[in-house]
Amino acid sequence: MARPTPGHSSVRKHRISFIESRGPGAMSDTTSGNSDASNSDAVFETVAELFSLLSTPIRLRIIGALCNQEKNVSQLLSEIDTTQPNMSQHLSTLYRAGVLGKRREGTQIYYRLESERVATLCRAVCTQVAIELDSPTGVDRSDRLLLRSAH
Repeated sequence: MARPTPGHSSVRKHRISFIESRGPGAMSDTTSGNSDASNSDAVFETVAELFSLLSTPIRLRIIGALCNQEKNVSQLLSEIDTTQPNMSQHLSTLYRAGVLGKRREGTQIYYRLESERVATLCRAVCTQVAIELDSPTGVDRSDRLLLRSAH
């Protein structure tokens, strides 16, 4: 099946608008009508699940390590400072979510990225945060992802 294009009906079905601020404490939904509410709820819930999946630094490191080629657990452990059981747990979570694929070769299991879009999302966010951390005053406030440090 072909991927939907921006004008495709499945994309329009899940089209959402973000909530706009109308002054202190006042929020209004910019979608028209209540029929979009259940669709936007499903979109926000799905996005929250994705962000939850990506909210662990080790999972971002795993995705980064697999961006260019598949690797086995030993190779990943040589690049990422963690224990083998912890690595296996995170690999399993990413595999079950469909972000990673795997194949067996003898006694080794090789992992690869199945979702280039997830890698692109991670790369974009990590690059932006690195720029902001390298030059805290060099990035205009309106161009920052986070206005304050989370730490």
